Amino acid sequence: MRVVIAEDAAVLRELLALMLTDRGHEVCAAVGDADALRAAVDRHRPDVSVVDIRMPPTHTDEGLRAAIEIRQRRPGTAVLLFSQYIETRYATRLLAAGSAGVGYLLKDRVAHVAEFTDALGRVATGGTALDPEVVSQLAGAARRVDGIGTLTAREREVLELMAQGSSNAAIGRRLEVSAGTVEKHVAAIFGKLGLPVSQDANRRVLAVLRYLGV
Repeated sequence: MRVVIAEDAAVLRELLALMLTDRGHEVCAAVGDADALRAAVDRHRPDVSVVDIRMPPTHTDEGLRAAIEIRQRRPGTAVLLFSQYIETRYATRLLAAGSAGVGYLLKDRVAHVAEFTDALGRVATGGTALDPEVVSQLAGAARRVDGIGTLTAREREVLELMAQGSSNAAIGRRLEVSAGTVEKHVAAIFGKLGLPVSQDANRRVLAVLRYLGV
């Protein structure tokens, strides 16, 4: 993968660059603010950008706003946001702007190298990667409407893992059930949420957004 990193803490920025380079990825640029991020994406057109939400000068949502703008200008650019804190309003804004090829992880996940790089790979190929704690908070805040309340406990487990970005095979391993059983649960979820087969919409993404209340 070709990666641009935007993180204002120099030590973490260099750590991320070294970690990704060591695993065979090309770090096109590693920058410290949102303006430099925009310029780096325009210049290098990476597969994915790793972006800290809070960046200079105000350390509020500069990284998030830059990420949303980048995806509007270059829809094929995947974005993996990360933050020291769970900020559900930012996750909601990111997902509402388009959920394919996006992720949101807590910075603690960076220490789990395999987990972080797996999430980065899923996002770069058009999937989602949401931190389990972010998913739990978003789902807890969402109103149980439009079919969510009709799901069984097992179906909600499956949908929560879908929201984290897990494939059917990964869900089966996690829940210790067969792939066929997972497929039946997924089909039941789609039916209860009223998501018919369509060439124009990704039912998996729509189901996740419904679950998260986005």
